[in-house]
Order: sequence, then structure tokens, then C-alpha cells
Amino acid sequence: MSSFRVCGAVAVIPLLLWLAGCAGTGGSFGTTAEPPPPAAPASAPPAPNINPGDLVGRWGYAAYHKDADRARTQAAAQGGCNNAYTIGRGPSGGVLMHLADAREPQELRLKLGTDGKTYLGPDGPAPDSRDREVMTFDGRILIMRWVDPEISGRYGTSIYVRCGAPGTAAAKRKAG
Repeated sequence: MSSFRVCGAVAVIPLLLWLAGCAGTGGSFGTTAEPPPPAAPASAPPAPNINPGDLVGRWGYAAYHKDADRARTQAAAQGGCNNAYTIGRGPSGGVLMHLADAREPQELRLKLGTDGKTYLGPDGPAPDSRDREVMTFDGRILIMRWVDPEISGRYGTSIYVRCGAPGTAAAKRKAG
């Protein structure tokens, strides 16, 4: 009789372990747990509504620190076309401009940030500390502010006025 008890106990142990395994996985006897649904693929944010080609050209440039100086700074930028800043076309679809404190221009991209704002900066998610927020752009005037507060404090808010755009002195001389 004692050998029957040992054999019965040996036979019951694997059954108990198997049942414990089912309970540990959240499953129940006779059913299998379904795997969780796959995560939705992460999609890139939509492109901003500015075409990089619209930025290519010659621009008068000036910057301000106080909003009260915006109109005066815009006039100064317009007058800066005799020493214009050139925004070039990048080799892979972006634009060639300088980053803060950079000697050489590099290719920058227009990107839509997670906050819904448009940014101009190096490849990668926006906003990045090296990006500029595009505050306004109407084809003739481009106003941008650096994302990094320290850089913004040094450079201020940038105003670019397209040289030769309708309404400027150069365009009026050409038309006349």
C-alpha cells in the first residue's frame, strides 16, 4: 500500500505543476490566451504647408528682441537687400541655411512638430533645440524664432524680407 501512495503522489505532482502554470499565465483550463493586438505603426507627422522651394532666394535680414520693434525691424530687413542673405536649395530637398553659431550653412528641413507648429531645422523630430519656429510666412516675409531660449536670447526673432518681391523698391524699378 505504501508504494501505491508514492506512485499516486508522483503522478499528481506533474498535474499540479501543469495547473499552476495555467493559473500563472492568466489562462484557464481548456482555453488559450490571445496575444495582444499589434501596436499601430507610428506615423510621421504630416508635412508643414510650406514648400521648401518657396524659401529659396535672396532675403533682407534683421532681428528684434521686443515685439514693439517688429515694424522698424521689418523695414530694416527690407533695406538689407543690398547685402542679402541667400537661402539655397539643399541637395536632398531641404534648404541651405546657417544654424546658430555655425560658419557653414547646412541642409535644414521644414517639419511639423508634435505641437502642430512648423519648424525649420536639422533632420529629426520637432521641436529640437536647434530648430527655429516659423512664426509667420506669407511668401514675402518670413519670421522665425529659435527654440532654444539661450540662442533666442542672443539672436532674437528673425525677420527675412524677400528681395525684389512685389511692393519693394527693386520690383518697382523693374516694373517702371
